[in-house]
Amino acid sequence: MAVTRPPGIDELLERVRATYERIAPRPAHEAATAGDALLVDIRYAALRDRDGVIPGALIIERNELEWRLDPQGSHRVPEATGHDLRIVVICNEGYASSLAVASLRQLGLRRATDLIGGFQAWRAEGLPVTEA
Repeated sequence: MAVTRPPGIDELLERVRATYERIAPRPAHEAATAGDALLVDIRYAALRDRDGVIPGALIIERNELEWRLDPQGSHRVPEATGHDLRIVVICNEGYASSLAVASLRQLGLRRATDLIGGFQAWRAEGLPVTEA
C-alpha cells in the first residue's frame, strides 16, 4: 500500500488559493471605500506598531479571527452581520491570510478573500496608512 505524503506549505497555499479569487490592494481599497468590503487586519501588534495600520480596517489578530467573524458565534464583533459579508483578510505579506480565508470559508463566509501581497503591497501602492 502506497503512503501518500502530506502537502508542503507551498502546495497547501496553492490548493487553498485555487478555491477563491484573491484581490489586489487598489480594488480592495475601492471596495472598502464604497462600503462593499470589510478590511480585516490580522497582523500582530508588533507589526502594526512598526508599519502602521490601514484606516478603517478592523483589527482582529489571527488567533481570534474565527471567533470574531462567525455571524453565529457568541464572541462575534458587531461587523459580523452575515455569511454573505465580503471580508478581505490582510496579513503582512499575503500568506497567512490565505490560510485564514480557508478557515472562514469553512464557517460559511463564502465571500471571504485575502489581499494579494498583504499590508506590504497595500503600502507599496501608496494607499492610506496611519500610525498604529
